[in-house]
Amino acid sequence: MRETRSDLPPKSGVLNRLHHLAGNFAITVVNLFRPRLTLGVRLAAFDREGRIFLVRHSYVPGFYLPGGGVELGETCRQAVMREAEEEGGLEFERPPELYNVYRNDGLARRDHVVLFVARNVRLREEATHTGGEILDAGFYPPDALPEAATKATLARIAEIRRGPATTDDW
Repeated sequence: MRETRSDLPPKSGVLNRLHHLAGNFAITVVNLFRPRLTLGVRLAAFDREGRIFLVRHSYVPGFYLPGGGVELGETCRQAVMREAEEEGGLEFERPPELYNVYRNDGLARRDHVVLFVARNVRLREEATHTGGEILDAGFYPPDALPEAATKATLARIAEIRRGPATTDDW
């Protein structure tokens, strides 16, 4: 919780001090009920043949770039690498590179998605990425993506293939 202290000089008057303390209290109350910023990560993972890795979850329709939420104490890069391992059993030649940060109004007003790109990604030999949360996963040629790929997934892949990000909206 926010510390309620006054930056006013001690002799500034009782009403000014009370006004300042009331303002600090109001900010604290508003912060208790304000929706927090949410932060997620997605990964555009390409193998040596230039195919991109997509996943289909059990709880939402469509194919997506692998990803998920950033956990407390985790960096965005750590989160995307963890999600890539959990959802796909992916291994990296080099750490994923930051591509762009997007606002995602589709989920919540204060949601943001950090997109990373990794090349020369491979499946861990013993990877089992289906079952439970993931119904299907695999590498697809960018010009032959599954029909069920989401609009945002298609937009991000097209954006990466043609050059720098042209939007900050997911």
